[in-house]
Amino acid sequence: MANSAQARKRARQAVKQRAHNTSLRSTLRTAVKRVQKAIAAGDKTTAQSVFRESVSVIDRIADKKIIHKNKAARHKSRLSAQIKALAA
Repeated sequence: MANSAQARKRARQAVKQRAHNTSLRSTLRTAVKRVQKAIAAGDKTTAQSVFRESVSVIDRIADKKIIHKNKAARHKSRLSAQIKALAA
């Protein structure tokens, strides 16, 4: 348990920050799932438009260091490849 005033305050701040980060991570997962759902439906134009919106969300969350930039790149790359495969 935190013994100093500074440690108690940092513990309080950590709880708030964790809740905020969890919320952002949830937003990321929702964005990825929206693209996957559009891909599963087989509609390439819809998938591309949803993908463009999701890329913005993924990049924003990576910039805040909620996820690593390489993980963000991996998500974008895989989703892009799945969308390109729809035409074939």
